[in-house]
Amino acid sequence: MTSNEGDPRRDDPPARPAVRRPMPPSIQPRNGATRPQQPPARPSTRPEPVDRTSVMPPVPPTATPPRAPSRQAPPRQAPPTNQPPRTAATPPAGPGRKRHRVRTFFIVLAVVLIGAVLWFWFWVQSNLNTVDALSGAAGTPGQTYLIVGSDSRDGWGEDGTEGARTDTIMVLHKPDSGPTALISIPRDSYVEIPGHDANKINAAFAFGGPQLLVETVENLTGLTVDHYLEIGFTGVSEIVDALGGVELCYDSDVSDQKSRLEWEAGCHVADGDTALAFSRMRYSDPLGDIGRTQRQRQLVGAVAKEALSPATVLNPFALVPMVGAGLDAFRVSEGTGPFDLARFALTFRSGLADDAVTGTPPIKDMGYRVDGVGSTVLLDPEWVDKFWTKIANGEYEPGSEVGGVG
Repeated sequence: MTSNEGDPRRDDPPARPAVRRPMPPSIQPRNGATRPQQPPARPSTRPEPVDRTSVMPPVPPTATPPRAPSRQAPPRQAPPTNQPPRTAATPPAGPGRKRHRVRTFFIVLAVVLIGAVLWFWFWVQSNLNTVDALSGAAGTPGQTYLIVGSDSRDGWGEDGTEGARTDTIMVLHKPDSGPTALISIPRDSYVEIPGHDANKINAAFAFGGPQLLVETVENLTGLTVDHYLEIGFTGVSEIVDALGGVELCYDSDVSDQKSRLEWEAGCHVADGDTALAFSRMRYSDPLGDIGRTQRQRQLVGAVAKEALSPATVLNPFALVPMVGAGLDAFRVSEGTGPFDLARFALTFRSGLADDAVTGTPPIKDMGYRVDGVGSTVLLDPEWVDKFWTKIANGEYEPGSEVGGVG
């Protein structure tokens, strides 16, 4: 059996306890008992390991050893009930956030308004009734509109102007300088009609439709018609009803069988049927055709006033029905677009203002009889050309009423 005498591990006494590292004096046993004295450590040639426990802070005798911090984040406090919880996708509210919301609102609003305007523009353009009316004559200074009220009841599906008459003929002229003029030409005015014998001016419409009427007016006035606007009587009542009625005034009681106008002297809000009868009545009017011309101008002015008022223009629920009724009642010269209609509306409004020139051409005889024609209105041959020259040049005083029976 091999001897273990030379083994240094066998030289230690068998009952000698294992060597234990001395505890730092600052750390006491957990049970509060005094730790027994340890024998001195055996000298060793090995370097003494660093006692890492000596740098630990002192722990009270009754304290438990500190635990490692938990990796779980502490629970968040519940947000106030009046605010939404904040998340990574919801930045905190502040001045910048509010400005962003306001800017987004106005961008969306602008897109909606632009879309509505474009839709309205194309809707009007696609529903315009047009007619070949302009003569193609060389232009004259300023802008000239011919406004015609037709008694045709056949609608615009067919031209059907044969036998039709024009109850209303108005020349709206905006000169390069001077006041806008709105002049009514009596429909029975005895004038020269190109290609035909002299006749009542509204016969030109019956003979050759809008184009011949335009040529006749240009021949009479010396003004080139830039735009033609015709109003069918079938649509007058619809326009007035779409506006909720218009206020009209007449100072006499009327019970007229032909026009079916029943009127009590004074001012009243008239519906569509009453407004139509109001504009057509003449046999119960002492001024006859001149009186009817004045009432027609009053009706057109009342309709324009209501149609161009902010209550109508800024309210789509009022604007769209009114424009729809107008598109059914109007027809315009070819080439007219929504922009031209808007410009016409502004020009017509200036023709109804207090500083506009209004009236009729100078009249010499209201009952001038012509064989084969009947009773006509004879314009004053001495003054009529000078009258239209002054209208063209804007030479009349603003707000003046011109022409009439001399």
